[in-house]
Amino acid sequence: VSTVPVVLGAMGFTGTGIAASSLAAKMMSMTALANGGGVPAGSLVATLQSVGAAGLSLSSKISLGTAGSALVAGILGL
Repeated sequence: VSTVPVVLGAMGFTGTGIAASSLAAKMMSMTALANGGGVPAGSLVATLQSVGAAGLSLSSKISLGTAGSALVAGILGL
């Protein structure tokens, strides 16, 4: 859960917007081309930018933590 903001920042989803020449910029360009020039609200790019700018909400942190714990437990056979 704590690595999500770091990973998004490395991809180019920053607190000040999408970084030029980043993976995020390429994703935004592809999404805009596929949608007539705009990035739709609720799209993956819009959601990732929102998280990159504002961080994760408490409910998102809980959901990610629970899912991650279940995944690890499944892998370890617990």
